[in-house]
Amino acid sequence: MGGGIKKLAGQTAIYGLSSVVGRLLNYLLVPLYTRVFHPGEYGVVTEFYAYVTFLIIILTYGMETGFFRFSQNKSEFDKTYSTSLTSLFFTSALFIVLVNVFAQPIASMVEHSQHPEWIRWFGFILAFDAFAAIPFAKLRQQNKAWRFATIKIINIGINIGFNLFFLLLCPAVANSNPDALILQVYNPAIGVGYIFISNLLASSITLLLLLPDVFDVKFHFDRALLRKMLWYSAPLLIGGLAGMVNETIDRILLKYMLPGDQNHVMSELGIYGANYKLSIMMTLFIQMFRYAAEPFFFSEAKSKHSKNLFAEVMVYFIIFGLVIFLGITGYIDVVKHFIDKDYHAGLSVVPVLLIANLFLGIYFNLSVWYKLNNKTKYGAWMAIAGALITLVLNIILIPYISYMGSAIATLVCYASMVLISYYLGQKHFPIPYNLKKIGLYVVIAAVIYVLFSWTNQQTAWIKYLTNTILIAGFIIFAIKNEHLLRRIGQKD
Repeated sequence: MGGGIKKLAGQTAIYGLSSVVGRLLNYLLVPLYTRVFHPGEYGVVTEFYAYVTFLIIILTYGMETGFFRFSQNKSEFDKTYSTSLTSLFFTSALFIVLVNVFAQPIASMVEHSQHPEWIRWFGFILAFDAFAAIPFAKLRQQNKAWRFATIKIINIGINIGFNLFFLLLCPAVANSNPDALILQVYNPAIGVGYIFISNLLASSITLLLLLPDVFDVKFHFDRALLRKMLWYSAPLLIGGLAGMVNETIDRILLKYMLPGDQNHVMSELGIYGANYKLSIMMTLFIQMFRYAAEPFFFSEAKSKHSKNLFAEVMVYFIIFGLVIFLGITGYIDVVKHFIDKDYHAGLSVVPVLLIANLFLGIYFNLSVWYKLNNKTKYGAWMAIAGALITLVLNIILIPYISYMGSAIATLVCYASMVLISYYLGQKHFPIPYNLKKIGLYVVIAAVIYVLFSWTNQQTAWIKYLTNTILIAGFIIFAIKNEHLLRRIGQKD
């Protein structure tokens, strides 16, 4: 394995410590949520975090990637960092003011007029997280992966700790000792609001931990540089918003397009949101890869063999993604216990969402062509095209097949974006992707998945033994076919 691949793999592994281990711990709250709250209540959580994904894109407005792009010149690093940080500080502060002033109208608009406090809490959460994006980007750009991972895990640990405190410990103490002092900070009427409070506390403490990195530069705000960064990042903002349409608009549309009363609708939303979490490993794999890959792609861009390197990365990415897909679908009867049985009605969407997210990861790999060539407008147009596909298919399918329509729309959207990006990329920045090899792995994985439908008819021990052999066979074939053991042993 070449030095570049080893570097990316090492960075991905460290970022994985925060993304996979940390987020996996965070996702372990899902079993708690699905057992403490009924699907309708969990639907509220699903809904609010769908809004969050849109707003965080707006509040960071592509400045992370802009920071990576303009900080490559070491002599300009402090100026780039302080300019982007100052810009985010003022926009985040303005957002806090506006949200607090208009909390009640916003709460009424999203049909939660009894809880304007939820809007205020999320105003602070979003502002703190948006401002923290640049200090985290600085750690990534400086290859301080361990500090990045440590702070991320602390954030998740704090969030988990407060969730356990408010949702488990306090109710237990209230039942056994109603006069306990600890109950001075607990009100059972807050309910799902404690999920939001825990998030706010975690975001606040994380920002405090990042303060040394915030001030560890010589501040120099440059308006001209900011204009360049905003011009570069504007298409990324548009693309990011369109991308969030692709990722989360389904959960918003489900609320307003599903037939039935409010209880039924929120229940369906909660079921879909919980089953979406079962594609966790694919989502986390893509996330940890993205953390490492973005600075990696920029740093390797000037290498003589960069295109061959990017093509090789794609093959490895797809192999790992297919292993995750097979692992989850092959053991879905075990994985399903991650959520309460009241949510198992939505298990059919899991394979569809896994493949959809794998396509999303492939699209991210392909996106290297327009990011390295300052053609970010293409990324925006492709994301917009995907968003239109998502919107149209959701509107057509949700009234007839509920959340399965949303899952299908997500898959079609990302598959379409992959095809468009590959076509344009080969015209503007051709990378020699090995389509035959990739196709071979996809076909083998598809055959194994079909065989799972046969093993599902067998007794439990035959099913799990056969599925394990099939998955292990795929992994062994990939290792031998890619000569991975030999490459790992090669010197850089």
